[in-house]
Amino acid sequence: MKKEIHPNNYRPVVFKDMSNEETFISRSTINAKDTIEIDGVTYPLVKLEITSASHPFYTGKQKLVDTAGRVDKFMSRYGDRNKKK
Repeated sequence: MKKEIHPNNYRPVVFKDMSNEETFISRSTINAKDTIEIDGVTYPLVKLEITSASHPFYTGKQKLVDTAGRVDKFMSRYGDRNKKK
């Protein structure tokens, strides 16, 4: 293995899923601006929008998205373009 090509600053970092407030600790070299205290120890905090704890593929739950309103809006704007006048 080549020497001195891997970073030296691996440290425990807390990753927080902002959609369901779940946290987990992993080792990383990522730069973090925030910190969090867990069990009396202060860790760097990285906030994530989605993780395996909230992703529909892993959870099996789908979020309800208002697509009908968007489809109706699209059809009212562009739906009649191919019709002959």
